[in-house]
Amino acid sequence: MGVFVLTDQHQLVPMKSAQFVTEDEFQSLLVNFPELLSSDTAERYIPRRWLLLNREQPVPAEDGGAGRWSIDHLFVDQDGIPTFVEVKRQTDTRLRREVVGQMLDYAANAVVYWSVEQLRADFQSKYPNPEEIIRDRLGPEIDPEVFWQNVKTNLQAGRIRLLFVADQIPNELKRIVEFLNTQMNPAEVLALELQQFEGQGLKTIVPVVYGQTEEARVIKGSGRATRQWDRVSFFAALTERNDPQTIQVAESLATWMERNADRIDFGSGAKDGSIIMVVGGSVPCTIWSYGRLEIEFQYLMRSAPFKEETKRVGLLTRLNQIDGMNFPADVITRRPSIVMGSLSEGTRLKDFLAVMDWVVHELKQN
Repeated sequence: MGVFVLTDQHQLVPMKSAQFVTEDEFQSLLVNFPELLSSDTAERYIPRRWLLLNREQPVPAEDGGAGRWSIDHLFVDQDGIPTFVEVKRQTDTRLRREVVGQMLDYAANAVVYWSVEQLRADFQSKYPNPEEIIRDRLGPEIDPEVFWQNVKTNLQAGRIRLLFVADQIPNELKRIVEFLNTQMNPAEVLALELQQFEGQGLKTIVPVVYGQTEEARVIKGSGRATRQWDRVSFFAALTERNDPQTIQVAESLATWMERNADRIDFGSGAKDGSIIMVVGGSVPCTIWSYGRLEIEFQYLMRSAPFKEETKRVGLLTRLNQIDGMNFPADVITRRPSIVMGSLSEGTRLKDFLAVMDWVVHELKQN
């Protein structure tokens, strides 16, 4: 595979395939950048958001027993679906068949012997403000009590996700994963290939998901209750939950989006509606019926010119020059949000739209 990076200086940098030096380096990458797990595992433009519950999560083989096995990573997404992540480098010969048996052992015993109350207690012991961590990682709309109840319900129902991660997925594992994902329901079985490329001090990670065949999609459906929103239903829900200032700002934002987007998509969340602005195959921003506006760095970084970190830093700088905005530096790979009503003060809305005009112009130039 030939991979090249085009810099802001219009220099083409050839990237060479590079292996992860250690498995721990590989695992740490997922801890620091869990968005790499998203890819095709969710609805278009609404990827899974991830909360890491634990590394080396113990799995007992009997009720009340000590951990007989341990899962490399236990993540949970915003729907409370436990996701078992097992990481192997391509040089590990266990990647072909043995790792599949291991994962099935983990799943079969975890759904029976795990206590969600204990998982919650272990997670909460790590942070002084665990509820803030949940909302920061999974979204401001998340109710922690409802979230943990969803985790318990999903685990008891066997609604889990088994995810094999490697820098190269062998053909044997691809076929096994595709077969299992078709046969197992409601559990989901996927393999994620994360190829690493390096060149001139830059690194590129290319994620590819295997197992999400069309047959599996048809059999499983989305696995989540959904509804199709439109403009009328979005503003009806927004009006029920928000003040007049928020509604007025949302009307202005939606009208601006409609005038400047290549396409407007409406979300399919069961509870919360969204209006999604699509420009040049990317998503600059989204507004939600619970009254927040998201700036979609996570999507912008997939498209030129915002693949370049310097360009996203430039966007962050422009945003932070707006009165009342003060995003931290690490949001340039994430999806920060603000209360829409806060843009009603002074020239904030005008200033924000000026920044987004610049974003649209940059996207349409490429």
